[in-house]
This record gives sequence, C-alpha cells and structure tokens, in this order.
Amino acid sequence: MKENQELLARLSCYIHDWLLDSGYAIGTAQKINLLVNIVVVTVVVYIIDILLRTFVVKFFLAFTNKSKTTFDDYLVKSNFPKYIAHIIPFIIIKNMIPYVFTDFPGLHVFFSKVTDIYLILLVVFILRSIVRTTKNYLRTTDRFYDKPLDSYAQVVIIFIWFFGLIFIFSELAGISIVKFLTTLGAASAILLLIFKDTILGFVASIQTSANDMVRIGDWITMEKYGADGDVVEINLATVKVRNFDYTITTIPTYALISDSFKNWRGMQESGGRRIKRSIFIKAASVKFLSAEDLEKYSSIQAVQQYINTRQKDINKFNKEQGYNKDLNIVNGRNQTNLGIFRKYCDLYLQNHSATNKDMLMMTRHLAPTAQGIPIEIYVFSSDKRWENYERIMADIFEHIIAAVPHFDLEIFESPSGTDIGKLNNS
Repeated sequence: MKENQELLARLSCYIHDWLLDSGYAIGTAQKINLLVNIVVVTVVVYIIDILLRTFVVKFFLAFTNKSKTTFDDYLVKSNFPKYIAHIIPFIIIKNMIPYVFTDFPGLHVFFSKVTDIYLILLVVFILRSIVRTTKNYLRTTDRFYDKPLDSYAQVVIIFIWFFGLIFIFSELAGISIVKFLTTLGAASAILLLIFKDTILGFVASIQTSANDMVRIGDWITMEKYGADGDVVEINLATVKVRNFDYTITTIPTYALISDSFKNWRGMQESGGRRIKRSIFIKAASVKFLSAEDLEKYSSIQAVQQYINTRQKDINKFNKEQGYNKDLNIVNGRNQTNLGIFRKYCDLYLQNHSATNKDMLMMTRHLAPTAQGIPIEIYVFSSDKRWENYERIMADIFEHIIAAVPHFDLEIFESPSGTDIGKLNNS
C-alpha cells in the first residue's frame, strides 16, 4: 500500500519536476502540473466509468434473464446497476484528490467536499432506486397490488432526500449532524408550513390504507370533485380517478378522509347490484274490487292463485265478523287493484331470470305525493356489470309499466302540450 502511494506521488509530480528541470517557475510548473493531472484523472475515470457501467449492466441483464424472480428486473429498470457502477470511479477520484491538489490546499478542501456531496447524492439515488424497485415489485403481488404503494414510496423517498440534504448542508457548513439538526429545529414551524400538503397526504394515505377505505381499482363516486369512476393511482398528494367517460379527475388524498365519498366495492363484492326505482300510480285509479273485477284479474295467471286464496280468507273473515257487502263494498275487508298489482310485481321479480333470489326483494309503498302513490321496486340484479345492469333494470320496468293498465291503474305524468291541445279542442 505504501509503495503504491509513493508511486502515485511520483507520477503526480512528474510533470512538475520536468517543468522545473526545464527552467519554468515554480508557480507555473504547479499550475501546468495541476491541469495535466486533472485532465489525466478525468479521462481515466471517465473511461473506467463507461467500461464499468457497460459491464455491470450486462452482468445484471444476464443475471435477471436466468433468475426466476422479477425483483432484479425492476432493479435494472430503475438504473440501480448504473448507480452501483459509479462507486469505483468515485473511490478512484477520492483517493487521487490528495495527489492532484498537493500544491493547492484550498482546492484540495473544496474538491474533497464536492466528492463527499457526490457520494451522498449517489447513496440517495441508490436508495431511491431500491425503493422504486420494491414498489414496482410489490405491485405485481396479489397482496399489495391494490394498496397505495406510490404514497408510501414517496414518503420514504422524501425522508431519504431529507436526510441526504441534511448531510449535504452539514458538509457544506462544516458542522456536525447533531448541531445542524438542533439549528434546524428552530425552523420546524416554517418546514411544517411548506410541507403541509405533503404531511396531510401522508397521514391520509396511512388512514385510508389502515381502514381499507379505498384501493386501486375501486369504483368511487365523489360529487364534490366530479369523480365517478375507477381509482387508477394513489400517491402522496393526489388520487387519480378515471371516470367512465375516460376523463381523469384528480382528488387531494386528504380529501378522502375530510370529505364524504361513495365506494362501490361492497356492491362489486356482493352477490348483486341494487335496483331501487319507483313508478307513480294515480291515486284516483285505485279501487276496491268487485266480483267481476276479481274474475277479470284471475285471467292473469301469475296472480290467479293469490287472488283465489286471498279472497277465500277475506270472505271467511267478513262472514265471521258479520259484514254485509251488499250494503256497501267498503264494509269489511276487500282486495284492491293496487294490492294485486303489488303482488304481481313481487311474483314477476321472483320469476325473473336476472334477479338475485338470495338477496332482499320487495315491492313497497312510499308516502303519497302530489304526483301520486310511489310504488318502489327494490331488488338486486345478479349481473353487476354496468351495461347489463341497465338492461336488466330497463327490462323490469318496461314490463311493469306496460302491465299497469291491465289492473285498471294509471301512471301519473304531467300533461304535455299535446294533452293540453286536446283539452282545448274538446
């Protein structure tokens, strides 16, 4: 080792000694010697760097082609081999600085600091490459593919850069890390203000992940931001949602915990998608049913058994209670056309091939309104795909709406211009 150092010292001073022997002044000889040494070291290091980068990258590529894991593939894509290849040229430069700047102490100190800063940056880039590789690799696994890995990776990278900059400023200022951090504590309030959004995003990322509020691939709706689509990216500051019209909506990450949004994952993981829609029946069209009406509705096969069984129970009850139907039809219990229509809707939904029979299914009254009596269909389609869901819902309501007149009921709708025209002409 000592012999090598002596050899380097002699080589670095070779031009200097030759110039002195040739009659040059000491100052001139030192400057020319410095320039020659810088050029020689730069060229040698540059050539070594190119050769090492080529060799290391090819070695990694050959290794990744033979290995079964994809982790090393992502290492290559993140330029990890190139950063590693810079280590040996750095060691050469670091060791050559004392010999190159032997006659210039000021430049010696300056370039020593520069190389130290370069080493810090190189370590930062290597660590950043490892973090990105880990993120991309975990995204290919079933356990982590829907987790907000971008947020976590960005947080780690921010911390890496934070500590890297602390070491750089400490190196430039020539003070210890502990003393520098103590000084930095006084400016913590300003840093908190500058990194407010980053801190909020970091906290939001942790909360959304811990509570499993949203994952990549979830369908969410957030009316405040005009978002209605699939989550395609979750990072530290924003959540990107690809809407169904293929536009992209960007939502602040912290808005997921400060504002309300709807996540449709529960529906997607369930056995069906809910259909909840009403038709409005004109109240004046609702009536008690006479024997003739019952006979007429009995021709509808879906409710024939229900009408007969129900009417036997009603007749038995009225007879036991002594109600006289001949005096007024309102006496006692009666069937109504709306009641039979509700039962028809229930039976139709139960027999429909696209409804989920294991989930809640009903036809119900809602509170009467100025537009009539709302009859709500509440059922779940077995097919959750949007286009098929819409077709199933349309098929159900087209049938029900067409069936309404067969029960002597009317659907309420506001009069159109044609209706008003006909009224005026009459």
